[in-house]
Amino acid sequence: MEPHLRDLQYFVGVAEELNFTRAAERLHVSQPALSKQIRALEATLRARLFERDPRGVQLTSAGEALLESARRILAEWEQASSAVTEAAALQSHVLRVGTLTSIGRDLYPGIVDHFAERQPDWRIELRSFGWGDPSAGLRDRSSDAGFLWLPVDEDELEQEVLVSERRFVALSSQHRLSRHKAVEFKDLVDEAFVALPPSAGILRDFWLGGDHQEGGDVTVGAEVTTADETFEIVSSGTAVHLLAEGNATLYARPGITCIPVTDLGPAQLAVAWRRSDRRVAVRAFVQSCIAAVGDLEQGSAVGTQE
Repeated sequence: MEPHLRDLQYFVGVAEELNFTRAAERLHVSQPALSKQIRALEATLRARLFERDPRGVQLTSAGEALLESARRILAEWEQASSAVTEAAALQSHVLRVGTLTSIGRDLYPGIVDHFAERQPDWRIELRSFGWGDPSAGLRDRSSDAGFLWLPVDEDELEQEVLVSERRFVALSSQHRLSRHKAVEFKDLVDEAFVALPPSAGILRDFWLGGDHQEGGDVTVGAEVTTADETFEIVSSGTAVHLLAEGNATLYARPGITCIPVTDLGPAQLAVAWRRSDRRVAVRAFVQSCIAAVGDLEQGSAVGTQE
């Protein structure tokens, strides 16, 4: 059986980190799955690629021989994939935009209008992704741009923050805190939380309040991959969930109460794209997002003056 590109990606990740835990985090896979894949690659090649001992991980001579070729193959595939993506998009005039949640916030209609002015022959195709892929399809090229919640541990992506909002907590309307106007994070430490899947990386930690200055672990009551799953669990009273202020409005429904958590930093919604992608249509989409935000801010300022 021939090795696949993913096998080479996993190998290069471990070779560069020389640590299976860090490599697994970088590759957004579990450490057992990564170790199993490396062992399978070694079996396929009939060569030991890494020396593992209590002092750490080191490349063997066979591993060093593979590393340069693996990097070259991955780079060539990246170039080929980019060329195919660009050619297909140019032919169809479709820009694929990934989302993790509903956009709302009156942003999207303005983005569409601005994009139509900049790229009149193009159309936007929205694609929804689960929380298991915090890059909203950018990582595997399923999308050309994406609306992401930060932070995202993706070195190959560039982002432009569009919205910064307070973080709220969603809880059952029967919850002991549901009548409070606001809470602090310490009021929630005994609660079970809804968590994103481990593949969400640092975004999972952010939505568990991991950036709070006092730190500490929280209890995970359930793991979810979509917003609908989240609010089914919250409404049942099984767990609580942190969310952005705008999403508290978007996903408002009977049986759920959302209140601000006063001592947590803001949530940031960004438009993101691959750093290597220099296509005019992608840049036009990013500019359209920024322009639409400017329109909303200007309208808000006018409304305040009036």
